[in-house]
Amino acid sequence: MKFGFDIDDTLLNLREHAFRIYNTKLNKQIGIEVFHALTTISVHEAFGLTVEEGREMWKSHRDEIYFSAPPFPDAVEVLQELVRQGHEIYYVTARSAEHCEKTKEALELAGFPVQDGRFYCGMGDLEKVHIIRTLGLDYYFDDKPAVLDTLTELELQLYAKDNPYNKHLGIPRIVNWRELLGHLPGGTDA
Repeated sequence: MKFGFDIDDTLLNLREHAFRIYNTKLNKQIGIEVFHALTTISVHEAFGLTVEEGREMWKSHRDEIYFSAPPFPDAVEVLQELVRQGHEIYYVTARSAEHCEKTKEALELAGFPVQDGRFYCGMGDLEKVHIIRTLGLDYYFDDKPAVLDTLTELELQLYAKDNPYNKHLGIPRIVNWRELLGHLPGGTDA
């Protein structure tokens, strides 16, 4: 089977990582419970930043955030297991083209199974649907409601990576990556 994965806040814990970096850079001590209560994708509001200040904060620390964000627990191991079982893994990220090669290298360094020809980067969020359709994926995982909404008409099993800002979606969700193995035909989540 063919599995497609978004990267940010799907495989990598990017928002929480950014939150921790903002705390450090802004010399704040805002508790992680504030992060967990956020219902927006952006985290700047937790620091009292305006949209413009938040955009500037993100822009000045984007490389650090992108290339040091840790994988969610079990994400690497589950994708490695999918490959061991003979499945194909595809990555579809809206990170800008200038970050594609370094993103691919960072995924490989983290232990994600990345094969040539199965890494797609540099498109807008709403353009992902075209790549996903062309690839003929059987499963696709993303966190953003806007992206997931564009995919509901495709013939594939769609999952939301559980986040506070996508709780309203009526599609299956993954809270912990280990669960995925239990969702597969004949699979167990052990």
